[in-house]
Amino acid sequence: MTEGMNRLEEFQLEHQSPEQTRARRRHRRRTRIWHTSLPLITFAVILLGWWGFTEIGQVPEYVMPSPADVFPRIIESRARLMQESWVTLKEIGIGFAVSIVTAIPLGLMLALSETAKRALYPAVVFVQLIPKIAVAPLFLVWFGFGIQSKVFLVVLLTYFPLLIASITGFSILDQRQLFLTKSMGASTWQTFRYLRLPSAMPVIFAGLKTSATIAATAAIVAEFVGANKGLGYMLLEGTSTLDTEIIFAIIFVLTIIGVGLNYLTELVEYLVTPWQRASKQEQ
Repeated sequence: MTEGMNRLEEFQLEHQSPEQTRARRRHRRRTRIWHTSLPLITFAVILLGWWGFTEIGQVPEYVMPSPADVFPRIIESRARLMQESWVTLKEIGIGFAVSIVTAIPLGLMLALSETAKRALYPAVVFVQLIPKIAVAPLFLVWFGFGIQSKVFLVVLLTYFPLLIASITGFSILDQRQLFLTKSMGASTWQTFRYLRLPSAMPVIFAGLKTSATIAATAAIVAEFVGANKGLGYMLLEGTSTLDTEIIFAIIFVLTIIGVGLNYLTELVEYLVTPWQRASKQEQ
């Protein structure tokens, strides 16, 4: 039935008049502009609410500064913020990359091998149940104040969500499709390349987006435990002096980093899953 509907849509598109085609393109353009504008509108509403709460509510500056105070402070401290942001971004990037190149292949192995799943999965769950904040000081003892301790905590916090997403994604393939491709003589690689991997991609990228957000939090927590540079260290400095303006400035920068990581993941998903892109365009 779905195939018949797709053919009907293709027939209608082929027999549209030029005016209908232009109207359809204008509608898509307006829709894209609206969807692009929505996050900016939401952000503007949040800023307006923040300003109204502080100015109209007469909130003391040492409790919550106004955006009119925070943004000039960001400009004033931009050199230091950029320097410390680069340190934190490096910790996030290395740790997240390690999780990606190890968790996804392990998820594939656990999804395809029941023996491997029985042998390794309980150990992975055990490591996940360990309180990460309690382990962070140990990383400091083992690896010192350098980047290694921060990277290991990022890996520890981002690994399990990505692993679970990978196992789920590689396991959701309909067995009837698998039997059909095998009966048609498809090799193991062809089955993986054209069937199992595309079906797993949406779930894996959902795990990537979750892990990307956790990675930023993990880097800040690691810098809280022990660091002499990074946004987390700068945040501790602001807290010790009750400098709420710089605290909110750092929070704003961290928010931008988190949003950027999320959009970067969505961009990669857009590039490597053309079939989903085609499906959205048809809608």
